[in-house]
Amino acid sequence: MKKYLLTMLLTVLYVSGAFAQSITVVDKETGDPLEGVNIFTKDRSIAEVTNSQGNASIEDFAEAETIIFSYVGYNTVRFSYNEIANRTSPIALQQKPLSMGDMVVSANRWKQDTREVPVSVAQITPEEAQLQNPQTAADLLGVSNEVFIQKSQMGGGSPMIRGFATNRVLLVIDGVRMNNAIFRGGNLQNVISLDANAIENTEVVLGPGSVTYGSDAIGGVMSFNTLTPKLSVSSEPRIEGNTLTRISSANWGKTGHIDLNLGFKNWGSVTSLTYSDYQDMRMGTDGPSDYRRSQYVERINGQDQVLTNERPNIQHPTGYNQVNVMQKFRYRPSESWDLKLGMHYSTTTNLPRYDRLTEKQNGQFRKAEWYYGPQQWFMTNFNATYYSDAALFDKLKTTVAYQDYEESRNDRDFQDPNLRNREEHVRSYSANVDFEKQLTNRSTLFYGLEGVINKVYSNAHVTDITTNQQTPTSTRYPDDSRWQSYAAFVNYKNNLSEKFTLTAGARYNQYLIDATIDAPQFQYNFGRADINRSAVTGSAGFVYRPTESWKIDGHISTGFRAPNIDDIGKIFDSEPGSVIVPNSNLDPEYAYNFELGLQKMFGDRLKLDLSAFYTILDNALARRDFTVNGQDSVVYDGTLSQVQAIQNVASAKVWGAQASMELQISPSLNLSSDISLQKGEEDGPNGTTVPVRHVAPTFGSTHLTYEPGNLTIDAYADYNGEIPFSDLAPSEKGKPHLYALNSNGNPYSPSWYTLNLKSSYNISDNISLNFGVENITNQRYRPYSSGIAAPGRNIIFGIRGHI
Repeated sequence: MKKYLLTMLLTVLYVSGAFAQSITVVDKETGDPLEGVNIFTKDRSIAEVTNSQGNASIEDFAEAETIIFSYVGYNTVRFSYNEIANRTSPIALQQKPLSMGDMVVSANRWKQDTREVPVSVAQITPEEAQLQNPQTAADLLGVSNEVFIQKSQMGGGSPMIRGFATNRVLLVIDGVRMNNAIFRGGNLQNVISLDANAIENTEVVLGPGSVTYGSDAIGGVMSFNTLTPKLSVSSEPRIEGNTLTRISSANWGKTGHIDLNLGFKNWGSVTSLTYSDYQDMRMGTDGPSDYRRSQYVERINGQDQVLTNERPNIQHPTGYNQVNVMQKFRYRPSESWDLKLGMHYSTTTNLPRYDRLTEKQNGQFRKAEWYYGPQQWFMTNFNATYYSDAALFDKLKTTVAYQDYEESRNDRDFQDPNLRNREEHVRSYSANVDFEKQLTNRSTLFYGLEGVINKVYSNAHVTDITTNQQTPTSTRYPDDSRWQSYAAFVNYKNNLSEKFTLTAGARYNQYLIDATIDAPQFQYNFGRADINRSAVTGSAGFVYRPTESWKIDGHISTGFRAPNIDDIGKIFDSEPGSVIVPNSNLDPEYAYNFELGLQKMFGDRLKLDLSAFYTILDNALARRDFTVNGQDSVVYDGTLSQVQAIQNVASAKVWGAQASMELQISPSLNLSSDISLQKGEEDGPNGTTVPVRHVAPTFGSTHLTYEPGNLTIDAYADYNGEIPFSDLAPSEKGKPHLYALNSNGNPYSPSWYTLNLKSSYNISDNISLNFGVENITNQRYRPYSSGIAAPGRNIIFGIRGHI
């Protein structure tokens, strides 16, 4: 009997001791492992950090009286060693309602405490995304209240950040740049290829991010991280899944989504599928009548006919469908390696270009048809992360990716049987190697290499829709052209003291363009573009934390954009009476940015955040009058058009400020508000200055959120200021069909506001209901520079399931 009891005692001690060798730390709400949790004793003589699975060894803490668990944005907890040894569950940390810090990846491609980051980073959490229930990834960006969204059609969404947009802001998905060689200066809709329901978190870096991300990152970087396979922290498999059914009344939108996670100890998988169907968008009833769709064109019995719209608040045609599929695998063979393979696919039906279909010339519709063909995007990427104590790095991350993107433009003039079709196909290959090395207890080095190759294929033809006969026509881009970029960068961070952090970085970028520009319709040989040039950018910043409740930061940085295939070789009509022609004699444009930021916590209830910036764009690529073979006007697609080209002829200045406030009135009641103000001017004709096209009006949002138990209610107002005719950019003044008309008959962008309500109720741990009403007062408004009016009163209902 004594032998039996002794054996039992030894077994218990062995099991207890074995358990006490390591501990897992998770998020209390989600149960997800937390990486980077600091575990230490009071005197910090012993310290550990949890790995990507939330695990850390506590073997060295056996003699410690108190063990402290600390993580940015979470409440700190303390345990004795015996308390941990006797636990049968992970350590669960609770997020703070308000905090000075958070963890972000986008600032330097590795996780970093925002208290040590001198740039402004806006975050959109999964909880915010689920409550707001956005229709597209473009609408998801709008949730940040830092990004202004322009739409030329319902199947669109062009982000504008600090006065820059399109090819001057960068889209990044799972660490891979999405911008390609045909990203244009005009408004883009590529962001809708991403599935808003498969995005785990979103970060927006405000201001130049070229040191880390290279070309295009002038106004900001939008970094999307999609669902990652979650591994099991026990011997049992981790099986989780989510479903969503969503309907919205303004366009009778219907969305169905499902994702499934299967995780074991060393490997896991996540699968996501979303299908969306959207009908024509209905605008509001209270606002400018200029936006109403009183007529439209339809082909009947072989003839284009102008029909009266019996429901002029319905914007016809705007509807489309979309499918998104994602599959990811993850394998973690040891604590040192984490391997991920991802595949994304997105496709749409035809996307009607609503703004072009409302254009008139001499009182008659200019176009009978104008639509983008199916927008197809495929990406596969492989990511390998290696943790080591090597001399050159502590962490190494390699990402290789392949993207295949297809789009087309299809247009036909009113009463013209010829339908023009221009198709573009881009194949993108990229590789990134990122390193992190902690040099001392206070200093860290981040550095990396990047290579990108884009191959562009372009073809075009005209189809006589009465005979189906096809004939070749001019392509939009040089066919079989190539754009390449190779770079090396380094970022350095030093916590000079507990209160002061210094950062600095630099990047060297070499880019190459190879394209043969053939434009027989101009009877002029543009020749071969063979460009091999470089760009150098840098940044420096500081963060000063005089107390735990203060953060003061400053940052100086440069950004650049290298000319791409769209800049040097495009041929298209930008607006009636103008045609863009190729110009291969282009240099990079540079941005010089200065900003200051201030954060202040008042107790644990009130947080204020203020930042101001000033950006100078030099050697800017802009559209200006040009000549071809000595001619300043040519006939293009049957219209005599002014010849223009992209040229390094301009400079611009953009300045502004963002302010936010968050007040925790009570544990269940929260008030928050954000506002952004921007101004800008660029070189105009004859030594004048003119407003910058992509500077948004003053915009903001105020939210009152109530969370009593299983219910969340968010009552909020969105608002935009006016841009009068005198402050419109010259290019916008030439597009009266986009705007309301003032008393003098001139276009302008009116101010507007909406009142909105969103709610979520957890019926159980597995089912929740979402209900919302957007634009409660049914305002008729159109966001600045948009070609489509925003939804009128929009009732949204969704059911979410979780297993």
